Amino acid sequence: MAPLLVIVPFFSIIIMNLFPRKLMQYTSFICLGFLSLAQTYLVLARPEWFWHKNVDLVDSMFSFRYSVDEIALVLLLCIGVVVFVTLLSARAMIPDVRQRVNFKNLLLVSLIGMNATVLVKDIFSLYVFIEITAVSSYIMIAMNKDERALEGAFKYLILSAIATVMMLASISLMLLLTGGTTFTAVSAGLDVAGRGLFVRIAIGLFLCGLFIKSGLVPFHGWLPDAYSAAPAPASVLLAGVVTKVSGVYVLIRLAISVFAFDNSLQGLLMFVGAVSVLTGAFAALTQSDFKRMLAYSSISQVGYIILGLGCATPLAIFGAVFHLFNHAIFKSLLFINAASVEKELGTTDMEKMGGLAQKMPVAGVSSVVGLLSTAGIPPLAGFWSKFIIILALWSAGRFVYAWIAVLASLLTLAYFLSMQRKVFFGKLKAGFENIRESSAGLIISQAVLAIITVGLGLFFPFIVPWR
Repeated sequence: MAPLLVIVPFFSIIIMNLFPRKLMQYTSFICLGFLSLAQTYLVLARPEWFWHKNVDLVDSMFSFRYSVDEIALVLLLCIGVVVFVTLLSARAMIPDVRQRVNFKNLLLVSLIGMNATVLVKDIFSLYVFIEITAVSSYIMIAMNKDERALEGAFKYLILSAIATVMMLASISLMLLLTGGTTFTAVSAGLDVAGRGLFVRIAIGLFLCGLFIKSGLVPFHGWLPDAYSAAPAPASVLLAGVVTKVSGVYVLIRLAISVFAFDNSLQGLLMFVGAVSVLTGAFAALTQSDFKRMLAYSSISQVGYIILGLGCATPLAIFGAVFHLFNHAIFKSLLFINAASVEKELGTTDMEKMGGLAQKMPVAGVSSVVGLLSTAGIPPLAGFWSKFIIILALWSAGRFVYAWIAVLASLLTLAYFLSMQRKVFFGKLKAGFENIRESSAGLIISQAVLAIITVGLGLFFPFIVPWR
């Protein structure tokens, strides 16, 4: 039944667009709201009738194979939650009815691509659904059609096209070397082939493509422009799940299920992760634009996930997946905070803000929750995932990387406290007397994400089976 997470959204697009445009704004909202909440419920409740280990839909050389494990369930949960809050923010931030309906259509396309990417167990099908997600993302970024939006979308398009060429070349080599494209066939074939030159080229090409999709250093050039120039709801979706699913999750999945860890792969992942952690943190310190600062922060936080993956111990991988979930939640929260401020002030320039918490208490308080979780301050959820990654690095003897992770957390706290002071704390600036809290959709989104962050942090020691 898991393929319904792809099939139902596909037919929903068709059915939804049969209605007159005036009705579509309501039917699309109801449809997307139902799908995202149903997906969240199915992951949390895990009914046996819905989840099956494996489903073969096509029996051919390029087989279309689905399977579900714990990591896939975590990502499906992230997608369900973030798509729901993106929907609420779109209702608040996109005033034009036609543009809002178009955005919801793109959101459904993105939902199809992301769900399929998480579920599929074939590298060619994986590539196809990554590209479906990417195409919807290009259009979302460029929806405002201004110079910054078109520039951000163009940069994403060019670098993503390079990643596409790399991944297709890698898939071609793997097919020649292993005779198949399923994860099982490729993994077995690579084991037989050893770590020869062509195997290393194939793995290296795919990894570089995924580094681009993840926005990791040194392939991060598109990410700050795309995140900051995109419409606010698109920024929430991109930062919350798109780059996590199409880049980071695929890295985790292939490293575990297909490529198999060796010293060279571990070393590469840890080096790229550490460089991304530090580069993103130092770059965020220098930003004056709210969304651009959050974009560089995303690069840094994704670096933590890659550090945990590169460490390759069970504890480290658990920490990496947990931090991926936490990052999806607290970064979505912070981008919705930015959307709330942008909606009321019409700008994301932090130098023009000040004292907004007096007029926007929900945004001010939830922003504190998001920043403290990002910085790894207890007892919030972000503390536990960072603590687990640092503990795993230390236990594995990776002391330098552990200290880098600690240093970057201090830098994270520094630039987020600076943001909080410039935007929400201090004296209310002149001209802001009539500003009020944002619309109900943004308030609900901020409250839901903040509650998840606080609740998971408080109850984490009791819900995880410690052994």
